[in-house]
Amino acid sequence: MSMILNACKTTEENPFFVEWDTPFGAPPFHLIDEEHYIPAYEEGIRQHQAEIDAIVNNPDEPTFENTIVAYDQAGGLLRRISPVFGGLRGAETNPRLQEIARETTPMLTAHYNNIRLNEDLFGRIQVVYNNRENLGLDREQMIVVEKMYQDFERGGAALPEDKREEFKKLTERMSMVSLQLGENLLAENNAFRIVVEDEADLAGLPSHVIEAAAEEAARVGEEGKWVFTTAFPSRVPFLQYAENRDLRKEMLMGYVNRGDNDNDNDNKELFIELMMLRRQMSEMLGYDNYARYFTDIQMAENPQNVYDFLYRVWEPALNRAKAEKREMQAIIDREGGGFDLEAWDWWYYAEKIRNEKYDLDDDEVKPYFTIENVKQGNFMLANKLWGLTFEP
Repeated sequence: MSMILNACKTTEENPFFVEWDTPFGAPPFHLIDEEHYIPAYEEGIRQHQAEIDAIVNNPDEPTFENTIVAYDQAGGLLRRISPVFGGLRGAETNPRLQEIARETTPMLTAHYNNIRLNEDLFGRIQVVYNNRENLGLDREQMIVVEKMYQDFERGGAALPEDKREEFKKLTERMSMVSLQLGENLLAENNAFRIVVEDEADLAGLPSHVIEAAAEEAARVGEEGKWVFTTAFPSRVPFLQYAENRDLRKEMLMGYVNRGDNDNDNDNKELFIELMMLRRQMSEMLGYDNYARYFTDIQMAENPQNVYDFLYRVWEPALNRAKAEKREMQAIIDREGGGFDLEAWDWWYYAEKIRNEKYDLDDDEVKPYFTIENVKQGNFMLANKLWGLTFEP
């Protein structure tokens, strides 16, 4: 595979190595193929490392410009590649992209570890950080310095030498476990489908949902049938509108049990391993646990503040949920359902209550929300709020 990929390293062949003359610099997806990513990542890492070396080897005293700004602006090629590759994997992945991710993830993790654990680089950042009050920095520049120093600390830069190799191994393993978790979840999503053969089982579903299910069936070789998946546009309306209670249960349980089916895609052991790795990493950095590590740079500041907020919300939210449950059970009883409300009934009866109270029909509202109308609505709102005007 590497020989094929390396053949696409030249500027003429790899779109990542040339300027994009597209509107607003948008990625030219029609020119980008799978074989372009690994050579681009390899070159991006090489360029980034050269930029880091230039900062470290600068003979001048560390300043905001020659250290903080220089570091912030380094890695331009990697910043170009990663959103394209990550976005494509998130929206429309395939086995080839997953293979590329498995090859590039450890490569990138090792690269960023080498940067964050670079003593000389951190030393220069530390000099600027320690003198930040005397450099005439404005508020934004001060925040940049403080965040950069904090990011390096949290990346292990302040660890003693004998702990750094262990930290590298921890973070590298964490990245691979996280990747495997995502791949397993994707495999579970792709494997699950409800194939409807009897049109009567479509009762209650809006026409656009039925049409989409027919298109999905044709795509997967089930012509003349209807296929529903765990993807949001398929799952949510199915739970909202499908009258077939057994199929609603099948859909919800298929969704919530992803990664918990005791098969090759089971995630239970991986979750346990990830929690252990996160705890070890957090303790190495001086935190009691991962929750303290995570919230330390968040608005909440610490786990207790998170719990305090959740507890304030919990009681009124629970009371409201109980009231809604009573309303839904009343509809079930009124219709002679003869069963107690379950999780797979919630969306369906919530939709019934919405229709009874507000007489809303998605099929009637949908024509007003074309992509052009939604786009113009967003532009109009931005204009009213901030005075921004958008032109082609």
